[in-house]
Amino acid sequence: MQLSLLSENAFSSSSRKAVREKRPFTYSRREYGLVMKFLYLLRHAKSSWREPNLGDHDRPLNRRGRHAAKAMATYLKESEIRPELAVCSTAARAKETLDPIVKEVNPHKIIFERKIYGGAQEALWEQLWNVPKGTQSVLLIGHNPALQNLALELAQPDKPLPFAGNKFPTGAMASFRFRGAWKTLEPHAAELILFITPKQQQG
Repeated sequence: MQLSLLSENAFSSSSRKAVREKRPFTYSRREYGLVMKFLYLLRHAKSSWREPNLGDHDRPLNRRGRHAAKAMATYLKESEIRPELAVCSTAARAKETLDPIVKEVNPHKIIFERKIYGGAQEALWEQLWNVPKGTQSVLLIGHNPALQNLALELAQPDKPLPFAGNKFPTGAMASFRFRGAWKTLEPHAAELILFITPKQQQG
């Protein structure tokens, strides 16, 4: 389910009108005079199990995963989603998911964090709370179940995620927006504005 086509610069009146009319539109970084923060949660693409002796941390993407990663990178570029900061697991499959994104949208800063691979949901919250002040948009690339649980915790109760009851698909991305500082972000304090899978992007 693709909810909408919104970038971190969205939400001007002209943008909303353009969405309804399904045509290209321009963006405004401010809504009601307040700067919005944007968070993009991306699960790594499909990984390979062809080498049974390879440690889990070192498993690369398979062919399907590589195509999915490229499709999501293309989506970010076409949607004018350009995260200022990318925080990525150190696992090979996460890094390879990030590679085409770097080529297409080139985040200003990239951080590789081993704790994200560890799977603890608390580690993901810690990464968000430590985002530098002034950063408007963050891409976080991680793993289930921690990434899925984080998305479910962030979402407002009246706007559940489309995959509720199922797994957050590999290569899929959930986008949120919220007002306030990263260090004060709390559960159910962000609004889901987009959920897209590689399959949708690839048609």
